[in-house]
Amino acid sequence: MLQRIQTIYLLIAVIVSGGLIFAFSLWENSEGVAQYAQDYIMVFIAFIASAFLSLVSIFMFRNRKLQFVLGRLNILLNFFLLGVFVYWSLSLPGEMDISEKGIGMFLPIISIVFLVLANKAIKKDEDLVKSVDRLR
Repeated sequence: MLQRIQTIYLLIAVIVSGGLIFAFSLWENSEGVAQYAQDYIMVFIAFIASAFLSLVSIFMFRNRKLQFVLGRLNILLNFFLLGVFVYWSLSLPGEMDISEKGIGMFLPIISIVFLVLANKAIKKDEDLVKSVDRLR
């Protein structure tokens, strides 16, 4: 069942959470130095955990309910990460630390979109299996 559409969505979420954090900066500080996710250990661990949960979800195709729960947990983790970014960007006065926001701050949103699409496809598969079981 690795050929299902939710596998593609989860793989894109793995690439966004685990790979693009090294390519795109989160923001630039007041000196113009780009700050990446690996510069902040909490953010880096949250991104890697999100990528790991997506990767584990890919191989949980036999247990769709667990796959669905892992997807929801991953969505919550990405909302937490997004909340941290919003808090950091709004709580610091003026241009003290975050001078220019980078695209890396929006990576959790992209990941959330693909995780929601994957969960929708998983739910659709689960409903299909339940409908076939009713016919027996």
